[in-house]
Amino acid sequence: MVVNLKRILLVEDSPNDIELTLEALSEHNLANTVEVARDGQEALDYLFHEGQFADRANGNPAVILLDLKLPKVSGLEVLTKIRADNRLKLIPVVVLTSSQEERDRIESYNLGVNAYVVKPVDFHAFIDAVKNLGIFWAIINEPPPGSIA
Repeated sequence: MVVNLKRILLVEDSPNDIELTLEALSEHNLANTVEVARDGQEALDYLFHEGQFADRANGNPAVILLDLKLPKVSGLEVLTKIRADNRLKLIPVVVLTSSQEERDRIESYNLGVNAYVVKPVDFHAFIDAVKNLGIFWAIINEPPPGSIA
């Protein structure tokens, strides 16, 4: 069986969580490319082809893994801008956050998030959660037109 691996955009400011997420995705071969944005502004620059990403290849990621607690521009602001843009609004967005606040979960769903996952504290549980997210969103789920492999 040939699996068409897709691009993932990881928006995360914690170096430890970036490393664990990349390790989990790579260990299980769940993406061709994982682009990392370390703050909300970097994520918007990537998505809108601005700043250091002005010359990046066309097309959107198959899924965005989005932390909420980000420097410069919050995850909720990033989500708002994604859902307000016709070129981006169909990209699946999974909030992957440490926030268990009900208001964050409600606001995320009100803004159109596809899933809300609280990061497990346990190392193995975190790896399993990312692996399962990757399997579903990067392999099983059919992304919207315009996503790139």
